[in-house]
Amino acid sequence: MRETSARLLRLLSVLQSAPVRTGAELAERLGVDTRTVRRDVEKLRSLGYPVEATAGLAGYRLGSGARLPPLLLDDDEAVAVAVGLRTAAGGTVAGIEESSVRALTKLERMLPSRLRHRVSTLRAVTVPLPAGSAPVDAEVLTAVAAACQAHEQLRFDYVAADGSAAVRRTEPHRLLHTGRRWYLVAWDLDRADWRTFRVDRLRPRIPAGPRFTPRDPPSHQVSGAGIAAGGYRYVARITLHAPLAVAADRVAPSVGTLEDGDGDSCTLVAGSNSLDEIALWVALFGFEFEVHEPPELVERVGELAGLLARAGGRSRTASSP
Repeated sequence: MRETSARLLRLLSVLQSAPVRTGAELAERLGVDTRTVRRDVEKLRSLGYPVEATAGLAGYRLGSGARLPPLLLDDDEAVAVAVGLRTAAGGTVAGIEESSVRALTKLERMLPSRLRHRVSTLRAVTVPLPAGSAPVDAEVLTAVAAACQAHEQLRFDYVAADGSAAVRRTEPHRLLHTGRRWYLVAWDLDRADWRTFRVDRLRPRIPAGPRFTPRDPPSHQVSGAGIAAGGYRYVARITLHAPLAVAADRVAPSVGTLEDGDGDSCTLVAGSNSLDEIALWVALFGFEFEVHEPPELVERVGELAGLLARAGGRSRTASSP
């Protein structure tokens, strides 16, 4: 009986790991014959788990049912879920913090000591940063994700960075999360071009529109590298006098796009609504750099350089005997 129960749990785990498993695959994974697999499937069904037979493939899949079956995770998956729940508990999606804490409490109570140690070690050395923006409504995020998955046109009310409001018609492609904000990458039907939208600034209009055939977006759109340059008042182009690999260790993809140069330098493309913000954080990278555009930033960097040089001169004069 104990062996049969353990095999049922293994069968449930294997069914959870792929959309469809053939009877032969299940038999091989469990070390039994296909007749035993059929009996075990019937036992799972009698326990209330919706194991469905697939047409044409002589296979099985775990369908949706009235209750959630046990979720069987390996060590790495369990740690990943625990860390994800802890992040969500203080994260950028509104309304799921309390649910995340409850789920995390249940999970950590069930973790063996070796895994609790791994999770607590990660927690001890991780310093959470403020989200930096209004959290995204969970229902909005779910609606956008559903439209992306179903390839259905999505209309939404959108407030741009300058405060202007408009209704946008899109073919949604993918959601991107930078750790601070959620973004939607979509084909804008009215502008006939790819656009990136902040999800906390949009409100979907339900129901979704007709289905569409997905397009192939530019690589920088789906990687998230161009997010920092989109939707801002100023877009800067700056040469960093450091090899691309060195600069990439300090410049996150969500900050801007890095382009390779002559081997000893690279180009940073990034955006902001503040010239001072761009100038200061680029200087804090610690690389020699040269600003090419926009002209306003070139001028502002010169002003800040003079201001800092004069401040440094006054400091040296005041400290002289």
